[in-house]
Amino acid sequence: MYRFLLSRQWVILTLVGLVLIPVMIKLGFWQFHRHEHRVAQNQLIADNLVARPVPVTDLTAPGKTVPREEMWRRVTATGTYDTRHEVVIRQRTAADEQTIGYYVVTPLDLGDGRSVLINRGWIAAGGDLTKFPKIPAAPAGKVTVTGRIMADETTESSGIKNTSGLPDRMFMLINSEQQAKYLDRPVLGGYIEQTAPKPAGGTPELVPDPDHDSIGPHMAYAVQWWLFAAAVPVGWVVLVRRERRDRLAAEAKQAAEAKEATEHAPAEPEATDAAASGGAAEAPATAAPDGSAEAPAAGVTTAGEKAPAER
Repeated sequence: MYRFLLSRQWVILTLVGLVLIPVMIKLGFWQFHRHEHRVAQNQLIADNLVARPVPVTDLTAPGKTVPREEMWRRVTATGTYDTRHEVVIRQRTAADEQTIGYYVVTPLDLGDGRSVLINRGWIAAGGDLTKFPKIPAAPAGKVTVTGRIMADETTESSGIKNTSGLPDRMFMLINSEQQAKYLDRPVLGGYIEQTAPKPAGGTPELVPDPDHDSIGPHMAYAVQWWLFAAAVPVGWVVLVRRERRDRLAAEAKQAAEAKEATEHAPAEPEATDAAASGGAAEAPATAAPDGSAEAPAAGVTTAGEKAPAER
């Protein structure tokens, strides 16, 4: 009844289903882990954004990598801006996440021979991208900056290619090691995204707080993959039952057609004389008027009697 499952077509279909089930389950858990990571990161950002600000030197030092658990932590730094070594970071979007421009990064001299990079915010790109743009002046004299500490950008972490050969004072990444070589002095690891004081005139445009409310579609994707995995065996059973039903219907139809053909077939003709069986026919005797039997007519022989020989 189910011998068709041993056919090549059904063996391949079954094997494909057996492979898809664990793959879909694994993809579901991959999306679920991404959901958990997003939830944990949202909580980390929310906690660090409301934490009490601490001096930036408490969290980082030259050559040190800012740990993930300290990212977005509010920090303060006091010093004077080194506007001569101010740079811009290309291909950055404004708060609307659509308009392309530059981030303005200015070193802040801490007064002890070290500097920290300050991302002062976003400005629009000029018409000529090969020329250094006009930047709103940084505050003169000693200032205290408050902001979020961030880890150095790398191609691996940001997905941004560190293009070389750019015009002077233009870079693709905010990276303390790269800027330390440019400044030729120690620079604290990571950088600060400025949140206060607000710039005069609103430019550069301060970088807004990172989104920490949205959890993304990862949980929905995980459920979808698990539903797909459950649908594979269900679909296989449905297809098997349909194939069996179709085959039974085809067999019943063939049987009905064969029976109908047998009922309407013509009958075979019967034998009508004994000659067909190879025997000779006897001539019947007729009764005479006196009750005696007459002899057979001339020229007719009876059984066992030989015909006279011709003369």
